[in-house]
Amino acid sequence: MYRSISVLSLALATTFASAVLASAQVTSSPTDANSSSPVAYVYVSSTPGSGTNQINVYAAASNGTLRAAKGSPFPTTVSYMAVNGKYLFGTDGSNIDSFAISSDGALEQVDSYSAEPDGGLSSIYLDRSGKTLYADYYTINNDYLSYGIDNTTGQLSFVSDLPGGPPNNSPVSFIGNDEFAYSSSCYHFGPEIIGVQRAGDGALSYLSSTSPFPTTPSGDFYCPWLAAADPTDHIAIAMQPLNGNWTTMGPYQLASYTVDSTGNLTTSSSYSNMPQTLVGTVNDYHISPSGKLLAIGGSSGLQLFHFNGANPITKYTKLLTTEPVTQIFWDNANHLYAISQEAGTLYVYTVTSTSVTAAPGSPYTIPGIEELIVLPKS
Repeated sequence: MYRSISVLSLALATTFASAVLASAQVTSSPTDANSSSPVAYVYVSSTPGSGTNQINVYAAASNGTLRAAKGSPFPTTVSYMAVNGKYLFGTDGSNIDSFAISSDGALEQVDSYSAEPDGGLSSIYLDRSGKTLYADYYTINNDYLSYGIDNTTGQLSFVSDLPGGPPNNSPVSFIGNDEFAYSSSCYHFGPEIIGVQRAGDGALSYLSSTSPFPTTPSGDFYCPWLAAADPTDHIAIAMQPLNGNWTTMGPYQLASYTVDSTGNLTTSSSYSNMPQTLVGTVNDYHISPSGKLLAIGGSSGLQLFHFNGANPITKYTKLLTTEPVTQIFWDNANHLYAISQEAGTLYVYTVTSTSVTAAPGSPYTIPGIEELIVLPKS
């Protein structure tokens, strides 16, 4: 197991609280490492100093404390991962491996699907039902590949290829009805919001509507990146303001959209009511299962916002860490997980609408950390 634990003293926690939160309080939590009923399993792929890929498996207690699952780490070749409750799927860029998940979170490989022998796969993820696996496939442009899942064996079957998407590693995010999903990019100097519709067999097709952009000062425009959907019919999009010469005009801002019954987007977001972020270049962001909180990670750290559906997003915290954050996920027990590839760390926080608590033991050091996925158990 590759993990080291550092616990903040009460004095440091007090200093951290005053420096980090805008309207919430950071508190300490009692240790609960012996919880017999994990609220989530946390899977982290890594390549430690030995050069061998592995998946580190942790069980999360009710207060966010992590303990290594029996048999962890598990040798593998995969980096990107997705999980649907019964299986974990991982890819090395060419193959997609299926792992059965036991009751204690342990993994057993049950299949390997040769998807793209020459490589190019990344960002594998699932729809909300967990019935279809999707992969970004990058050649000249990005394709969205769809695979059906045999829930008895974990085997995959090819469903469809949707070509002509945004650049590599730009997954779509599904809204609550599991029919519409969105992403965004500024690929080839063309700001666009991408909308897709999911068919019954999991195949994706592009929505034909043109999505609106927030209003900007005269001569400026927004360059968007990715999207995050809430459990109903709203999405958040991070947008970089630029001028006509593609010069940055300020930090990323956060827009909110509403999805109608046909997948069209509307927004009341504008330059004046969109909050600015402190995270630098945006890498990843997700809305909590409650739909009330938005976590965003970037080159300058991790930050939280209140997500208010169709209404403007509002500020919550300052930076929770200044280490570059590359990937984040939530569980269903108010825990936020974030990794920093550069620092080789995994952060765990307990987050509600009024408080943010650094979990006991956080941050965890994982040498050669690569990707993160979380399986909620509550």
